[in-house]
Amino acid sequence: MRVVDARGLVCPKPVILTKQAIDSGEKEIEVLVDNDVSFQNVKRFLKSRGYSVIEDIKQDDGTYVILGKYEGPSEDPTERRQTASLTSTPSAQNDKKSIGILILSDTLGRPNDGLGEVLMKSFLGVLLEEDEPPVVLALMNEGVLLALPENSACDILKDLEEKGTTILVCGTCTNHFGVTEKVAVGTISNMFQITEAVMEVDKALIYG
Repeated sequence: MRVVDARGLVCPKPVILTKQAIDSGEKEIEVLVDNDVSFQNVKRFLKSRGYSVIEDIKQDDGTYVILGKYEGPSEDPTERRQTASLTSTPSAQNDKKSIGILILSDTLGRPNDGLGEVLMKSFLGVLLEEDEPPVVLALMNEGVLLALPENSACDILKDLEEKGTTILVCGTCTNHFGVTEKVAVGTISNMFQITEAVMEVDKALIYG
C-alpha cells in the first residue's frame, strides 16, 4: 500500500500527490492530511478515479487518515464524467485545444495578507501537473513580478518552461518596475509578440 503523507500541505498539493500515486499504478492508497478541506478534496478525488474510500478517520493528533482501494469506474454519473475527463484516450487528448494564459498580477485576486500569493502559486502548480500545460504564459503589468527570483512562484515558472510552456515577460512592464535585470525565467518580450502568441492559441485566458 502506498502512503501519501500530505500533512502540513494545503490544497491542491495533497490532491496532486494523490494523483501522482494513482498515476504510478497504485491500487491501494493511504493518504494523511491535517485539515478538513484537504480531507474532503482527497476523498472526492479518489472517488472520481474509481477508488472506494474504505476508511476515513480523524486521529487524536488531528491527522485525517483516508484509505482508498481501486474498485473500477465510479457508478455515480457525475463522478464518471470527472473520471472520463481525467482518463481520456490519446485520441481525445489530441483533440484538446491549445491554451494561452495572460497573467496581469502577481496575486490571484486581492493580496489579502498573503492569500492572493498562495492562490497564484497553487494555480501555477496545478498547471504544472497537467499532461498538456499552456502553450504560452505571458506576464504583464504586476504579473512580471512572478518572474523574479525572490518570488515563491518563480521556480514553478521555470518548471513550466522546462515542460514546454513559452514564458513571455513584458519588457515595458519590467522597465516600469525597474526589474528587467532581475528577471530569472522566460524571455523579455513586447506587446506585439505577446499579443500574437496569445491570439495564435485556440483559447486564451486572462487572470489579474
